Amino acid sequence: MVRLPPPPSWSAALIAAFVGFGGTIALVVQALGAMGATVDQTGSAVTALCLGIAIAGAALSVRYRMPVVLAWSTPGAALLAAAGGLPWPAAVAVFAAAAVMMIVVGATPALGRLIERIPASIASGMLAGVLLPFCLTLFRLGATDPVLIAALLCIFLAARRRLPLYALPLVIIAAIGFTLVRGDMAPLATGQTFGTLLPVLPRPDLAAVISLALPLFIVTLVSQNLPGLVVLRSAGYQPPAGALVTTTGVASLIGAPFGAHGVNLAAITAAICTGPDAHPDHGRRWQVGVLYAGFYLALAVFAPTLVRLFLALPPEVIASVTGLALIPALIGAVETMMADRHERDPAIVTFLATGSGLVLWGLGSAFWGLVAGFVALSLKRVLEMPAPRQPN
Repeated sequence: MVRLPPPPSWSAALIAAFVGFGGTIALVVQALGAMGATVDQTGSAVTALCLGIAIAGAALSVRYRMPVVLAWSTPGAALLAAAGGLPWPAAVAVFAAAAVMMIVVGATPALGRLIERIPASIASGMLAGVLLPFCLTLFRLGATDPVLIAALLCIFLAARRRLPLYALPLVIIAAIGFTLVRGDMAPLATGQTFGTLLPVLPRPDLAAVISLALPLFIVTLVSQNLPGLVVLRSAGYQPPAGALVTTTGVASLIGAPFGAHGVNLAAITAAICTGPDAHPDHGRRWQVGVLYAGFYLALAVFAPTLVRLFLALPPEVIASVTGLALIPALIGAVETMMADRHERDPAIVTFLATGSGLVLWGLGSAFWGLVAGFVALSLKRVLEMPAPRQPN
């Protein structure tokens, strides 16, 4: 007799899917638009992302008997939204290149150990620099629409205090409500109603691969996959890191021609699904991962409609929701960036170089932020080396 998961498992999976999708879909739509995607291509990308999350997550949960919860790369989307200006086929090539890097690292234990040695302060400094402009835009919009910004900010802060899991979905609901009351909602763009996949032939651009694919890979690995493994370990599981990272890379590579920018392990939403509140039986808690995957499969069916709904919102509403959605990630990045007092100088150099928006020789600021951070860190370590002792 098949034992159905208990009601808490269903509610945990539903809440995790709702928070993961609803909290950052506005950012993903903005990022894909900045990369040159049309309405239908954006719908295809979100469909591919949801399918990758659902199929790969369910397969891993069943195979390893643990609740493997996947998500799309939120910091990766922020990185892409900040860059922009690429033709869509070149952007697809960036997604594919980052996925290949993830597969190589997952399949090569020595490379995985090397990547894990990247200082968290440098990686977090780059992430914080990527996120900062979006959060600043939120407050700049206060000059043009102070009522909207003040209302959304108050809702966000109150919900973070009382209902932290629902803060971002409540902000989105409030933003849509404000837009409807004001009559600012644009007509829904014509397009597909149900999930579709529109393949695009990648057109590699070396400068874009260096300046975007490499930072996209690093920020996804360090800010999503590694914390996701930590969440599983803290719940009492022994996740096979190589297999999980490789599988997310394969899912990303398969989805890349359809516009998926990156599938990875979840961290915050995973914590909802991996604890005893989700299922009292540790050995059967993997079922929560399958339920979560099922909800994302349902989201894939209606992805184009949801995308067109967000595209009908005014740009300032999308920008304000995006800025609020990234505040928790910015807080986490800044805390990690400044945690090691001995690496604060290289971390702040990375942060400032990335946040500056510097573009040099066709390479974007995320790449130069990493370069500046590693140079600063290397210089610091060289200067701290003890001077050789002089012979008597």
